[in-house]
Amino acid sequence: MENIIRTGIIGYGLSGRVFHAPFVDVVEGLELSKISTSDPEKISLAKERYPHTTIVADAKNIVEDPEIDLVIVASPNTVHFHWAKEALLANKHVVVEKPFTVNYAEAQELVELSKQKNKILSVYHNRRFTSDTRTVKKILTSGILGDVVDYETHFDRFRPDPKGVMAWREEALPGSGIFHDLGSHLIDQSLYFFGMPLAVTANITRMRSWSKANDSFDIWLHYPTHKAILKSSILAKMPGPTYQIHGTKGSFIKYGLDVQEEHLDRGDIPNTPDWGKEPESIWGTMKTEYEGVEMTSIVESENGDYRDYFINLRDAIWGKCDLAVTAEEGANVMKIIDLAFQSDKEKRTVEVK
Repeated sequence: MENIIRTGIIGYGLSGRVFHAPFVDVVEGLELSKISTSDPEKISLAKERYPHTTIVADAKNIVEDPEIDLVIVASPNTVHFHWAKEALLANKHVVVEKPFTVNYAEAQELVELSKQKNKILSVYHNRRFTSDTRTVKKILTSGILGDVVDYETHFDRFRPDPKGVMAWREEALPGSGIFHDLGSHLIDQSLYFFGMPLAVTANITRMRSWSKANDSFDIWLHYPTHKAILKSSILAKMPGPTYQIHGTKGSFIKYGLDVQEEHLDRGDIPNTPDWGKEPESIWGTMKTEYEGVEMTSIVESENGDYRDYFINLRDAIWGKCDLAVTAEEGANVMKIIDLAFQSDKEKRTVEVK
């Protein structure tokens, strides 16, 4: 039997609490050995949920522990690079919460270091494992829409007021703002579906007068046959379509978000048979034709399951399969982010080289 992978999570905010700890806890072969946080409320919650896990105040306690095999960096974006580098130098396998780093140069450095150390390095682009992404991937692979001519995706929110004193994403810090936060998801999905684009056109802005960081964006990724439009607004009382895809044979439109985050945030354990199943009310609609017959149908969504990310990660560490989300793919997302900021600053379309 393969060795248990002893895992430490740096940070127990939303990311560590909702997107990492529950899955490390339930996936066979992974052990939730340590969590680092100095917040008394988070310490209490972590101890309540994971009584057999050691809670430490300092991330160094995880990185320098010779018993830890895998380090998950779920800290604020500003220190993703620092802790990922420290963990790799300490000969650990590493997962970094998205965004990978705050720029492409840092991402490249981590990719090269992981190769030198011969350690697994992955970026947590978990939205490849959502119901909507899986459904769209299946539709695009099937060819039922024909050749894609227009692709648009939204990740909208309505937050007119500041979140509070601990909302570092709303401060003027490297890697803060909605574009690093949500843009990294939408960019990764586009690259997952279509590969790297030829060029980028971007408008990254602040809609709320008090905001210190960007809170809305409109990005165009230019492909040989179509453009991918990636949008997010912080003042969308009525969110746009999660996906709107038009092809030479038909169209697919879907609203609503994957249900996993909502369930995890309220403390549900991801181990039920119907985990990640969407309600029928947010299934997408497809209109196409076959041999001259026009058809409109509701498309049942695939089940989402973040467990699959961690199962793949475990098996890749054990040497049994290839990694599903590679560090190179994470670096490509950072490359597009850098080019988008350049495009916005220079008010022009920027080529991807």
